[in-house]
Amino acid sequence: DKLKDLLEILPEHDLPEDLKSKHCKRCVVVGSGGILHGSELGHLLNQFDIVIRLNDAPVQGYMDHVGNKTTIRMTYPEGAPLSEHEYPPASLFVAVLFKRVDFNWLQAMVKNETL
Repeated sequence: DKLKDLLEILPEHDLPEDLKSKHCKRCVVVGSGGILHGSELGHLLNQFDIVIRLNDAPVQGYMDHVGNKTTIRMTYPEGAPLSEHEYPPASLFVAVLFKRVDFNWLQAMVKNETL
């Protein structure tokens, strides 16, 4: 019932046009484990067609190592970055919901409520 109610209040959106038109020829997934720190691979990572960042993998302050391109940010609600700078306007945020509290979080976000 909770999911049904949420689906009724969610705005209907499709993928952004620039993402729809991309053919994922070269994709990279960047996690939040810190393994890239010190690697100076940022320039290389920015060359991928699609850059998917997981959880709160930070970009700000680490661009030389992890790049600054973010096509998709996928995260559980509790793993979402707190800084607005980690959400570029041209990127897509994908919330991965599986616990009841995750659905409560989504409802609070959509209705601009306090959790």
